[in-house]
Amino acid sequence: MYAIEAGADALELDVGVTKDDALVVSHDPHIRGTAIRELKLAELREYDRAIPTLDQVLALADRGDFQFDIEIKCFPDHPELTPPPEEFARLVLDEIRRHRAESRVVVQSFDFRTLRAMHRLAPGIRLAALWEGEPRPFVEVARSADAVIVSPHFPLVTPEQVQAAHEANLQVVPWTANAPEDWHGLIQAGVDGIITDDPASLIAFLKP
Repeated sequence: MYAIEAGADALELDVGVTKDDALVVSHDPHIRGTAIRELKLAELREYDRAIPTLDQVLALADRGDFQFDIEIKCFPDHPELTPPPEEFARLVLDEIRRHRAESRVVVQSFDFRTLRAMHRLAPGIRLAALWEGEPRPFVEVARSADAVIVSPHFPLVTPEQVQAAHEANLQVVPWTANAPEDWHGLIQAGVDGIITDDPASLIAFLKP
């Protein structure tokens, strides 16, 4: 709600899956030491009633003209924490289609298996390849994920990388920059958007 009230262009949210395949919005795959994947939705509610479902968040669509950036949280080293990539992608796609939100979502992930699975299921869904770690050409990152957007950790952004991405008809939306000096550098580099924990301050920063 804070991001909507602040006037953000997009809501960024992380999605996990319960034992009974309910999609819930949570950055952490565990709650109070228990994996979300081990709990049914009703059981999860007993742990924390404040955790919303993806269904509830997508239902906010009529409150503005923002988009939804849905991060599919996969953990290749811990496959027990999520469904397999193809199944996870299908669950998310089913929810998107149920809300007829195809034109208002971007699906993003660090796990490119999931993005490639989503592309096979629904080529029209916009995909963003999240990236951190060693520098790598943004165009290469996006193409390896069937993505039209590359979302690198913001220190990896350079004007040359952004220019190369734009020449390949890709967008660059880095994460997660929270300081004015970082915003200034990213804007100078020509990025297409900025993921931040402080949308109100960024919006104020962008005003002439």
